[in-house]
Amino acid sequence: MFSPIPVLLAGLALVTLWFVAAWWQSARRGHPHRAPSPLQLEIGAVSLFFDTLGIGNYAPTTAVFRFLRMVPDEHIPGTLNVGSSVPVALEAFAFVTAIAVDPLTLGLMVPVGALGGYVGAGIVSRLPRRQLQLAMAVALLAGATFMTLTNLQWIPGGGDATGFSGGTLVVATLLNFCFCALNALGIGSYAPSLIAFSLLGMNPRSAFPVMMGSAAYGLPLAGIKFARTDKYDGRAALGIALGGIPGVLLAAYVVKSLPLEAIRWMVVVVVLYAGVSLLRTAMARRDA
Repeated sequence: MFSPIPVLLAGLALVTLWFVAAWWQSARRGHPHRAPSPLQLEIGAVSLFFDTLGIGNYAPTTAVFRFLRMVPDEHIPGTLNVGSSVPVALEAFAFVTAIAVDPLTLGLMVPVGALGGYVGAGIVSRLPRRQLQLAMAVALLAGATFMTLTNLQWIPGGGDATGFSGGTLVVATLLNFCFCALNALGIGSYAPSLIAFSLLGMNPRSAFPVMMGSAAYGLPLAGIKFARTDKYDGRAALGIALGGIPGVLLAAYVVKSLPLEAIRWMVVVVVLYAGVSLLRTAMARRDA
């Protein structure tokens, strides 16, 4: 039986190289790229470490950026997409080859998810500051809700299926397109994807190659958009990338699993903080 995995991984390598070239061109045009601080490297290492273990890195990193006032709000989505692209590609190489998933499901949902990320980035990169703040606030609060439902185990644990077929495959593919488009907001798609695929009967473990494969394609495609418009913080993005690579490798090949319940609740708290903070800032700008 034909396996799409070698084709997907070869394509991922090419897309990642295309992204790196676009990022390099942005730097050559004069977009600032100072050496990242130790704190920025640490943020990249810790956030991508837990991203590899399934918690996600976008929402908590958004909260940290806002709390420390490290990155302007309008540059947060681009910074996350640009900085996370190479580490998440490494995640995909680790998970796509190690976990069983239906070839048709993987071969269809990953490219469609990548298209969602590309389309979403085209929209987000043109949004005015206040609209972007509102969109990020709503998405963060929705993400906190999904995380809370997961932590409370109020959603089904998933079935035994390693893939989808028929109408269920169509529904799952359309949902994956929408969730990956949200990645362009700098929010992340893992929590809603895991919930939706579990509700459709998929084994949560088999969902990881689909989620990470889609993100690994979608992020560099979105990153190219942000790099070409220079709507990202070069120093913080470098910190995420350079710190994130060892974080991913450590989580994927050394640690592999941890008791994460307390950390998940902490993530809910910081995501709620970021969502409410963004909402208040956006409303204050409207009043002004």
